[in-house]
Amino acid sequence: MQSDWLLNPDITFLNHGSFGACPRPVFETYQRWQLELERQPVEFMGRRYHDLMNAARQKLANYINAAADDLIFVPNATVGINLVARSLKLQAGDVIVMTDHEYGAIHKTWEFIANKTGAELCIKTVPLPLTDPQQVVDALFAELPERTAVIAISHLTSPTAVILPIADICQRARQQGILTVIDGAHAPGQLPLDLAKIGADFYTGNCHKWLCAPKGSGFLHARSEHHAMLDPLVISWGWGWPDNTFVNANQWQGTRDVAAYLSVPAAIEYQQAHDWPVVRARCHKMAIETMGRINQLTGLPAIATDDFFAQMSLAALPPIDKEAFRARLYDDYHIEVPITQLGQTHEGPHYVRVSFQAYNTQADADHLLAALADLL
Repeated sequence: MQSDWLLNPDITFLNHGSFGACPRPVFETYQRWQLELERQPVEFMGRRYHDLMNAARQKLANYINAAADDLIFVPNATVGINLVARSLKLQAGDVIVMTDHEYGAIHKTWEFIANKTGAELCIKTVPLPLTDPQQVVDALFAELPERTAVIAISHLTSPTAVILPIADICQRARQQGILTVIDGAHAPGQLPLDLAKIGADFYTGNCHKWLCAPKGSGFLHARSEHHAMLDPLVISWGWGWPDNTFVNANQWQGTRDVAAYLSVPAAIEYQQAHDWPVVRARCHKMAIETMGRINQLTGLPAIATDDFFAQMSLAALPPIDKEAFRARLYDDYHIEVPITQLGQTHEGPHYVRVSFQAYNTQADADHLLAALADLL
């Protein structure tokens, strides 16, 4: 499938996890939608818009096993988290529980909400190495503050690439009357996703990462009993209709290019046509093997067992100058790969996070290993 991708062939691209990449057939669909809008913008926006958006939402809803009425499109998962976080009626003394493995922008969102409402942030340490999902559950719920109102965690973490047992966490939180807000930025397309089984109160994900839709396509799912509490980030014509539904209040937000949203069905169909479970399995195998090779090179232990990873994997590095190391990898070896750290202080150990997608080959992994051997 390498010919289907628009990536620069001179770069060894092992960073699909940051912004994704869109295959040519899906990107061409995206451009066709943009062209249709420009050819007759009044017809497109005034007469076709809602039917087109509803059809795209239904296709996505079927893919993630959710009701379409519980689903809206958003530009990305960060926007989805912001919509929920700004809508919750938190008060002074309420507690928002997170882990130390969360994405920086999401941590900042909840920090902003805490500062604005007087709520408190409680950051739970998820210990490494991970060998059992119960370790995560135990770490999260141990000595949980009495006024915990929200548990806000990732499905698949950005800095460490590990899969968290969110279905178990959501079930236990519901039993204790705690809302769950799940950042699923990396999950759609990388993991089989069943929102009905997960049972989160709120789940937001990106379609432009591992589902390989165009940039600017994500979604927010909210259980029906929570629709009334959610305030749109933008008030426009859809708000206050006689049928003031979750979808109506959020779907129309003024004139905007929705081509990325309308291309999500094409991304789903592309992956279905190319037997994506097989692609994911091949990429997972490369991710695990590459992680093992890096661990062997550095002599450092694995941060988690193989079943915590999907198409991304993480390996610890010895002490390095993070920016200089990343620059050398790119400038001297033409390798695009992130160097990550845990937490917000960026004082902890360094890791290399490697992503494998359909376009990657064993030669990409070999090139990375050779570069790491030189630089280390």
